Amino acid sequence: MNSSKRHEIFSRLQAANPHPSTELEFDGAFQLLIAVLLSAQTTDVAVNKVTKVLYALAPTPQAMLELGEEKVRDTIKTIGLYRTKAAHVIATCEALLNTFGGEVPQTRAELESLPGVGRKTANVVLNTAFRQPAMAVDTHIFRVSNRTGIAKGKNVREVEDKLVKYIPKEFLLDAHHWLILHGRYTCKALKPQCSNCLIEDLCEYKAKAL
Repeated sequence: MNSSKRHEIFSRLQAANPHPSTELEFDGAFQLLIAVLLSAQTTDVAVNKVTKVLYALAPTPQAMLELGEEKVRDTIKTIGLYRTKAAHVIATCEALLNTFGGEVPQTRAELESLPGVGRKTANVVLNTAFRQPAMAVDTHIFRVSNRTGIAKGKNVREVEDKLVKYIPKEFLLDAHHWLILHGRYTCKALKPQCSNCLIEDLCEYKAKAL
């Protein structure tokens, strides 16, 4: 895919949704970090249901630590991997308080030093909380990038690197949200809505459902 086609794709996505945002509900970097930690293999809708209760009980790292792992576990038990996630939440709060003065760090290396935080989670926090041009590639973005031809790659890191390299700079800050929303609601895994797609004529996917 050439650069002019990529520019047009993101121009259309921007025109349709000028101010895209995550569907996770949060107030501040700490709550976003915890929400993203909880979102692995879980829908944003399911995460929002538990964090609404969790953040009412413990809106800060100190409050979360005082709440304790057992109470966190009970509060989030409707989502997948809740035992492991509860342990990570508490361990992350301990690290934030002991190492970072209770603040969420703003570099990838520091974020990835937190328990349960991998590259994708770090990228979401960097991009959404701190407005850095990081690209978190989940299953939706991986699928859309490969299908459309925006950035083809055999693995997540390859797609991430190509997206950062190829997406026009003026669109990079919001590209993560546009791509994930496009994959979630239009370019679906099993039934892509090609007939309702605003970039269908620019997409290089050969098996379009028109």
